[in-house]
Amino acid sequence: MTLQLLLFLILAVIAIVAAIGMLVSRSAVYAALFLILDLLTIAVFFVLLNAPFIAVAQVSVYTGAIMVLFLFVIMLLGAERAAGEVRTITWQLPLAIVLGVVLLAEAVFIIVQQRNALPAVATQLPVDFGSPAQVGTSLFSNYLLPFEITSVLLLVGIVGAIVLTKSEKK
Repeated sequence: MTLQLLLFLILAVIAIVAAIGMLVSRSAVYAALFLILDLLTIAVFFVLLNAPFIAVAQVSVYTGAIMVLFLFVIMLLGAERAAGEVRTITWQLPLAIVLGVVLLAEAVFIIVQQRNALPAVATQLPVDFGSPAQVGTSLFSNYLLPFEITSVLLLVGIVGAIVLTKSEKK
């Protein structure tokens, strides 16, 4: 077993445990901190893939700016104080179960479809792999729609955090 494979396996376990910790955490602050740990391990994955620019962008943009903003919003709006107020919506749990099953079925379908079509791992990467010019060209040509969807999801997350913690005036 090579050192790189061993490091990958250790980081994969850390990333999975951090993601599970984020999901099961009762505290919004702890969930955000688990997400920061998960994003940092993803940055190390990018370093292992020999893409230092993407790793630095991961740390500075996601872990640095966005997660600090999330922590600031959580602490400013007092999400921890509102955690005692449990508001149950009757349709929320069945909808979550249905969407989870759909996501699982979709993932299984994609894995089965792509099982034989997976490309071989390249042993020699191109010289400009992970360079800012190559990342920008790829991001804004091949991956423009996922990039825009990600930005909308981040906006929805921030608005959702504000709506969930907003106190109603009486």
